[in-house]
Amino acid sequence: MWQISVLIIAVAFAVLVVYLVLLLRKISDTVDESRQTIKLLTSDVNVTLYQANELLAKTNVLVEDINGKVATIDPLFTAVADLSTSVSDLNYQAREFGQKAASFSASAGKAGTAYTVGKVASKLFGKKKGKKNE
Repeated sequence: MWQISVLIIAVAFAVLVVYLVLLLRKISDTVDESRQTIKLLTSDVNVTLYQANELLAKTNVLVEDINGKVATIDPLFTAVADLSTSVSDLNYQAREFGQKAASFSASAGKAGTAYTVGKVASKLFGKKKGKKNE
């Protein structure tokens, strides 16, 4: 009876060894596939990183170019702001001048009328004096 037990244990051990061999082959195949996949991914990542570095280099060149152009344009915006202030001041001065001119015109109109009246009166009175002296 113990021979049958030993035979069962031997068969079970043989089945276990066959199962372990098959399992180790599958694990070995999986490890090989993983290595190949990792090599492929590493290659793809290297290409992507190289392209990203080239893109960053081009971006840096563009940013430097833009910064240079902005630095060139900054004085233009400063000049436009100064011109706007000057035009605003000129507009304010023109408005004040217009108001003073209108005030002066009204005063000058009155003075001109008074001068004309005085001149006419002088002529009238000047002629009368001249007639008395004759």
